[in-house]
Amino acid sequence: MLLRIVAIVFPLFAIVFFGWLYGRKKQPDMAFANQLNMEVFVPALVFAAMADKSFDLAANWGLAVGAVVGVVGSGLAGWGLARLLGSAPKTFVPPMMFNNCGNLGLPLAVLAFGDGALAPMVVLFMVSNLLHFSFGAWLLDHHTRLTNLWRIPVVLASLVGLAVSLLHIPIWPPLKLAIKMLGDVSIPLLLFSLGVRLAGSSLSAVRVGLWGALARPLVGLLLAYATALALGLEGQQKALLVIFGALPPAVLNYVFAERYRQEPDQVASIVLLGNLAALLFLPLALALVLP
Repeated sequence: MLLRIVAIVFPLFAIVFFGWLYGRKKQPDMAFANQLNMEVFVPALVFAAMADKSFDLAANWGLAVGAVVGVVGSGLAGWGLARLLGSAPKTFVPPMMFNNCGNLGLPLAVLAFGDGALAPMVVLFMVSNLLHFSFGAWLLDHHTRLTNLWRIPVVLASLVGLAVSLLHIPIWPPLKLAIKMLGDVSIPLLLFSLGVRLAGSSLSAVRVGLWGALARPLVGLLLAYATALALGLEGQQKALLVIFGALPPAVLNYVFAERYRQEPDQVASIVLLGNLAALLFLPLALALVLP
């Protein structure tokens, strides 16, 4: 079992580590690469997964509910913990709510369970992303316009992919292959970019960072198990929900904190220590769910 877990997580952390090394040495500006990934490659990945003939939206409703429960429940726990720590809720709550489902969740699901796990994990990713770009943005700035949500490429790709799947619209195989090839670029680039971003992060608020790093996966795991039990989820769906719960804070939390000037140094500490703690919590989650 141990060797199997190492074989699953090693490629993830190896690519992140290479990105970290490159970031420390070259200090590259990844802004354009990240923009290209979020506007082209990740939408292609999401569309290909959602439009696939094997994707069944009705069969994955429990995962969508589980994602909402996980995000909202973690936010409530984060609000209470922020009050106890004397930290600003706007600083502490978003990293508790929104995890690294894109950078780590998608590749981990594929490595652990094969290509068939990509579409269900995309459901968790999309729900989390929708809540992050809507409620998460509103939490930091109450003047955020939610009407622009549909313009986000990843959201648009998921809606179009769902329409293609539900209406059984055929896609010309060479076009489908081209979209899949674009999508295949996204996961290695997500992991490498995560490493580069972590190389530029600082530890100016260790106490808050440690609390966030531990609370995020622990609360997520508890909520995942409770939701799976309540909804009767079993097998791969339960496993993916547990992995979703164990994921560390998303790097996007730091990007939002910078944009809205919400103590970005503290958020960076939570994100950095949280992703380091993933070296412990992700293997633990795999040990709990692998057959």
